Amino acid sequence: MKKLIASLLLGASFVLGPALMAQDAAPAAEAAQTDTTAVAEAAAEPQDDAATMTVAEEQTVKKSFHQALKEKFIEGGAGWMAPILLCFILGLALVFERIVYLNLATTNTEKLLKNVEDALQKGGIPAAKEVCRNTRGPVASIFYQGLERADDGIDMIEKSVTSYGGVQIGRLEKNISWIAFVIAVAPMLGFLGTVVGMVQAFDDIEAAGDISPTVVAGGMKVALLTTVFGLIVAIIIQTFYNYLSSKIDAIVNKMEDASISFMDLIVKYNHGK
Repeated sequence: MKKLIASLLLGASFVLGPALMAQDAAPAAEAAQTDTTAVAEAAAEPQDDAATMTVAEEQTVKKSFHQALKEKFIEGGAGWMAPILLCFILGLALVFERIVYLNLATTNTEKLLKNVEDALQKGGIPAAKEVCRNTRGPVASIFYQGLERADDGIDMIEKSVTSYGGVQIGRLEKNISWIAFVIAVAPMLGFLGTVVGMVQAFDDIEAAGDISPTVVAGGMKVALLTTVFGLIVAIIIQTFYNYLSSKIDAIVNKMEDASISFMDLIVKYNHGK
């Protein structure tokens, strides 16, 4: 307890000592620093004002961008913007579903092949099937289907692996066509809204009896907004589509390489004869 109190007093002396010394020295140095402080404050005031103006301008620009985006979307009209927004929501839902599925389908094929080989050495076909049953992913499912035909000969094992590999590829590519559909439909809806808006703009010109810049500019602007948002949706979904395509290709390549190695293991350990 005494050591604790002593430590606290020592720490307090280190903390409060410099502060007390500075307090004592402050009155002596205050007069000498008055002019310097005044000059520094005078020089700092414009900088503070400039910094405040810069922050305010940045906030204004950021706020105006979101407001402008919202206003432009509303100006496009609910009749045309609603289908484009629906396409965007549907496309994102399909994309996220595929991303989750493909991440779950990704398997460490080298580790799986090593485990299957160890199982074949120690426990034969039943042990290898148990390893595949407890492993997630299409590669393990393909191996399991091949092991199920182990007693039917090497040709049947190869046919089973090939056939079930095609089934797994189809599952990997599920909903990809619908994502491509969204990419194609979103800008087409935008173009359709633009054409209809331009027709309405010409109708307004005809009703006015002359070509007024206000009528022409306003109608054309609203008509082109649907195309802008349709292209934005298509670009975003297209980016995800390219990522998914590359992911599927990588999984399929690993699947094919693993299937070849699996057949080599079957032959190596004299199974499937």
